[in-house]
Amino acid sequence: MATGKTTIGKELVKSLSPSYKFVETDNLIEKMAKKTIPEIFSQKGETFFRKLEAKACKKVASMKKVVISCGGGVILNKKNIVNLKKNCYLILLKADIDTIYNRIIKDGKDRRPLINKKNPKNEIKKLMKIRKSLYEKYADFSIETNNKKPKEIVKEILHKIGIENLK
Repeated sequence: MATGKTTIGKELVKSLSPSYKFVETDNLIEKMAKKTIPEIFSQKGETFFRKLEAKACKKVASMKKVVISCGGGVILNKKNIVNLKKNCYLILLKADIDTIYNRIIKDGKDRRPLINKKNPKNEIKKLMKIRKSLYEKYADFSIETNNKKPKEIVKEILHKIGIENLK
């Protein structure tokens, strides 16, 4: 959640080869539902959203030459992890609560149904507390994104997966 998945994912694709593509599970979910994520949550609820999310994870996990950005809640469903681990590295991008909060407020908290509440910072803390152990359990590795430039983070990722000196 607001740790830089989209920005870093797009930058990572640029550093790989032209045949790589960037895919966001949230975009696939919106296409499947023909609604935005806030609309899905308000009209159908989180359970319906999570079912679509599982379908999106299964679909992207079978793709080749992609960098996938998954929503932060993907980790809550073990089937998502099993599917993604078949063909993917799971990389945890980490940021502190203040950084996450500032990024979310800048983007507009209304775009994030789970924290679009009276005290979004409190909601972020709650979600992070619930998800932290799962993120750490299932991630192949993690990278701090606070105060780092995207290219620096991409270089760290490439190093960790054994790819050096690309573009």
